[in-house]
Amino acid sequence: MEYKHILVAIELSQDTNILIDRATFFANKLDADLSFVYIDGTHGEIYPELVDIKQHTGELPFNEDAVKQLRDFEAYSQHNIKHLFMGTGDLTDKLKETVAANQVDFLICGHHHDFWSKIVSYARGLIHKSPVDLLVVPLK
Repeated sequence: MEYKHILVAIELSQDTNILIDRATFFANKLDADLSFVYIDGTHGEIYPELVDIKQHTGELPFNEDAVKQLRDFEAYSQHNIKHLFMGTGDLTDKLKETVAANQVDFLICGHHHDFWSKIVSYARGLIHKSPVDLLVVPLK
């Protein structure tokens, strides 16, 4: 199977480097585009649209520290990042539109093996709603 556009669901932690390394490996092997998406779910859906902070000009409606961390992850990647999406709310609710609008055909996310992830798992929601192939990477 050929993948042409890989989307990585990232969080603002150093564990994200594991996802970026894995995604970069696949993107390089497959000669695929690579994009990141970060959804801040801590405050609900404050801003309903996903914003591509690589393309957006002007003031961003997001926390400056979060934007800086996303740009740091972009710099960490050993592959060119096509889109750097950021939003609020729930990724699973925005996933179908984002995947279709950007011709994404492979999604990568992480899953922690800890107590809280047994109760609240974002990966579980993605498994149930992903319209494309999904790789769930275990994070320690």
